[in-house]
Amino acid sequence: MASDDDLDFERGVSAVSALADPLRRRVYDLVARSGEPLGHDAVAAALGVPRSTAAFHLTRLAAEGLLDVESRRLGERTGPGQGRPAKVYRRAERDTAVELPRRRYELAGHVMAEAIASAGPERETVLDALRAAAANAGARLAESADDLTDALDRAGMEPVADGDDVVLGVCPFHALAVDNRDVVCALNHSLVCGMAEGLGEDSARVQLDPGAGRCCVRIHGAATAIQRIPS
Repeated sequence: MASDDDLDFERGVSAVSALADPLRRRVYDLVARSGEPLGHDAVAAALGVPRSTAAFHLTRLAAEGLLDVESRRLGERTGPGQGRPAKVYRRAERDTAVELPRRRYELAGHVMAEAIASAGPERETVLDALRAAAANAGARLAESADDLTDALDRAGMEPVADGDDVVLGVCPFHALAVDNRDVVCALNHSLVCGMAEGLGEDSARVQLDPGAGRCCVRIHGAATAIQRIPS
């Protein structure tokens, strides 16, 4: 069964591919930049296309989650004979993004915000709070996974076997780690430990072991029937 992250990724790919059509992209840009929701007639007039063409592209963009749609009465007529409410469109509230390899910068932001909010001069240090917040996030990520390898795979970390161990082909916070390696590696280590603990596995096997071209985390003795690094 696909995880929520997998489904979000597939939706993102589908939504972004919908914008490959130049006219559909112009329709999206027009609605996104408008201060008010726009209907079929307004979009058709602004772009100089038939109303049916505008309606087709607006419907597709709404189906892909790029636009939100609502019904409202247009014009000043009221009472009997005013007609049915018309569909109008505005930019969707949710973000849409596709990134390869898959990174988790939004997750890092949530973890850091939680850590800062919970840290105080008379309580934990910021780094301790960061580790705790990351562990909590890891446990949440692993809730629907079968085991730790499955959880890592669902998170887009591309786990591969290296001897009897598992290493990660993708750092979920790569761009952040370039300038703040110690902090980000601590976050990532605690995140994976949280995944392990959430699944009832031994988090002591999760160790920091940075290697060239891969993530800083190594899970000792975790290799099973997963892809192995070519020798």
